Amino acid sequence: MKIQFLGGAQTVTGSKTLIESNGLRLLVDCGLFQGIKPLRELNWQPFPIDPKTIDLVLLTHGHLDHCGWLPRLVAEGFGGKIYCTAPTREIAKLILLDSAKIQEEEAAKANRENYSKHEKAEPLYTVAQAEKVLPLFRVIQANQTIDIDAEVSMVFKTAGHIIGACSIELHLENKVLFFSGDIGRDNDVLMYRPTKPKRADYIFLESTYGNRLHPDTDAKLELETYINNTLRNHGTVIIPGFAVERAQSIMYLIWQLRKEDRIPDVPYILDTPMGISVLSIFRNNPKWHKLSAEDCAEMCAMFRLVSDYQDTLEAIADPQPKVVIAASGMVTGGRVLSYLEQYITKPETTVIIVGYQAEGTRGRKLLEGAQEIKIHGRYFRVNAKILEIKGMSAHADQKGLLDWLSELENKPERIFLVHGENQPADELRIKINEKYGFACTVALLNQQIELG
Repeated sequence: MKIQFLGGAQTVTGSKTLIESNGLRLLVDCGLFQGIKPLRELNWQPFPIDPKTIDLVLLTHGHLDHCGWLPRLVAEGFGGKIYCTAPTREIAKLILLDSAKIQEEEAAKANRENYSKHEKAEPLYTVAQAEKVLPLFRVIQANQTIDIDAEVSMVFKTAGHIIGACSIELHLENKVLFFSGDIGRDNDVLMYRPTKPKRADYIFLESTYGNRLHPDTDAKLELETYINNTLRNHGTVIIPGFAVERAQSIMYLIWQLRKEDRIPDVPYILDTPMGISVLSIFRNNPKWHKLSAEDCAEMCAMFRLVSDYQDTLEAIADPQPKVVIAASGMVTGGRVLSYLEQYITKPETTVIIVGYQAEGTRGRKLLEGAQEIKIHGRYFRVNAKILEIKGMSAHADQKGLLDWLSELENKPERIFLVHGENQPADELRIKINEKYGFACTVALLNQQIELG
């Protein structure tokens, strides 16, 4: 059995793990690289093996860094089935079509305004190419054993993190391989706690927050303080929100604060067409989250839900103080850039960062104190307050990752740490070895290993 880490190794993006066993080729996740330019450029490289030879893709969840390269994989020849849960299929559909649309628009804008470094800017993939992925999805239920062939089976286990997210337990060659995907938190506002593995020979564990502990702070109270301080100064609050789960979690907290009369009655805006569509996925999949139908309806009624870009422009032009949640969460694209173009130079503005910011993203640069940021080929002075609420992460922290391993009934032969930058992954490796004595290795990009 061979394993090759084609992405999501030494980085938190581009997750792709290839398994070869007895003539069968499986790919766990097929994510887009994001962040610094050397990583983004990997998206343009041809796949290391012929995609036609891949039998199946197993998708842990629908975030772009786990599914966003599927259109390229299909364009290069993959035509097999893509297994995932029902919410993941719906989220992946939204994210892939949105990603393709943004790439088409950004390429067109770069060509129109002549700021591309290339003779002609091209999208990584088009909407038409993204649409060709959709018929390949096959929905499976969580906690049900699915036979891939006579000797290979799999079970998807709920992982928290976002709606539909699962870890994957894969049985082949008399071994159990457990792929964590992204692991959620036990105390998440909307998601149920992740399922812990009971038995596994090899574990492929995410390490995004492998060297960090989430602060023992009250995210709701922080949000209340930041919003009130900004509105008192007649400023606008801009929250870059991941359209899936994070935007809904922020909505939930703001709705609670407004119900408790702890924040004033100003416009509260959700400006992400995808985030609005995700609300429908929440309504259609009530077993996957904690929010009741009644609460969901009441929460949505409080917000102005903006889909049309003309309404975005009107909201930006409106001088009255407001609170805006807009994608993308790492400030890499989407409507939030339009708001920042107008508001980032104003000292009364507050930008609240509420999730992980990958290396090289605008969100990371803002957190690190950048004095200016580049948007659509232009530089903007950062005069706004840049604040962070660390308690809003949808990822387990170091303690949560260690605890996720706590119910194993056997000693794994090896744990491979994926989906983490080098330092967090290595610190988690040390902690796992100290606490459990498990053999643990940090996966390297493009590394190929043989499992006994």
